[in-house]
Amino acid sequence: MSPITFSIIGASGWRAGFFLRIARELPERFRVNALMVRDPEKAKQLEKEWGIPTYTDLDSFLRDKPQFVVVSVSWPVAPVMLKELAERGIPALTETPPAPDVEGMTELAHLTRKGAKIQVAEQVQFRPLHAARISLANSGKLGRVNQAQVSVAHGYHGISLIRQYLNTGFENVTITARNFEVPQIKGPGREGLPATEETLNAVQTIATFDYGDRIGIFDFTSAQYWGMIRTPRTMIRGERGEIHDREVRYLEDFRTPIITEFNRQDAGQEDDLRLPHHEGILLGNEWIYRNPFAPARLSDDEIAVATCLQKMGEYVEGGSSFYGLEEGAQDHYLNLLMGQAVKSGQPVTSETQAWAEG
Repeated sequence: MSPITFSIIGASGWRAGFFLRIARELPERFRVNALMVRDPEKAKQLEKEWGIPTYTDLDSFLRDKPQFVVVSVSWPVAPVMLKELAERGIPALTETPPAPDVEGMTELAHLTRKGAKIQVAEQVQFRPLHAARISLANSGKLGRVNQAQVSVAHGYHGISLIRQYLNTGFENVTITARNFEVPQIKGPGREGLPATEETLNAVQTIATFDYGDRIGIFDFTSAQYWGMIRTPRTMIRGERGEIHDREVRYLEDFRTPIITEFNRQDAGQEDDLRLPHHEGILLGNEWIYRNPFAPARLSDDEIAVATCLQKMGEYVEGGSSFYGLEEGAQDHYLNLLMGQAVKSGQPVTSETQAWAEG
């Protein structure tokens, strides 16, 4: 099979580096045609570093006709670029969120109604352990899932997981939320470890998403991503069982509880002489998740981003939508409402938006 070809707008950003590294690691699966940045000096540096043609204007950038374009720019710029690509009939995979506000997301929804092909790179759901949990939650073993407690990712990312676990779609929800300041020793960041010990006041957001017959609990602390002493937590409950982080409990019948766990399989550890890579996740004797990119040496988040690229390639060739603009817009809309609930101290109820209307 020919590799999936794509180009990147905003190629000098931190997130864009994920797409570039994936293409370098998997040249038989992905190829980057071109890069685009506005700054001529950055364009020269990128072209030298990656050996990929780099442009500062859109028309030259699109000359090689990629299958789609990855839009990895700031929130305000993203909708501008998505509109320009839609006008040229170019499919786009955009970073989260697709626009900074409801008005911008509504305008983009009108584009998709007119045929624009836009998908959202909401990758967290495709990280191996989350993908395994979602697979089990949808399998019926837990019964109908009625509760999801997620302390994994900020804002729209965490909300996306709640919506996936509860299978709520675009149903309206009442949100109650509060912020708390909690002291924490500063951990590493994108540039590595801090030079000295420092205590910071991290902001913890706790929110409930009440769907009436299902509830989501969002809990995230601003320093959680990089903090070495703050672990992610997930609890998913159904009428017949639950997932607690890696542990799984469910009823085989009403007298027989099954207690097991997700067992991660990685090559290259201890006496295994294979190159390090993630193989997949077992639940008992069943592969609940298999890494589609093994044996490539990718982090879990890179596996997730590569999954978005693979699914986008299939989508533009006539496949089904995997996380359309509508889904990404709903995540961010609920994130904005969560912020309103924090600010007002009062419950906020969502309303059906243009992107969610049939």
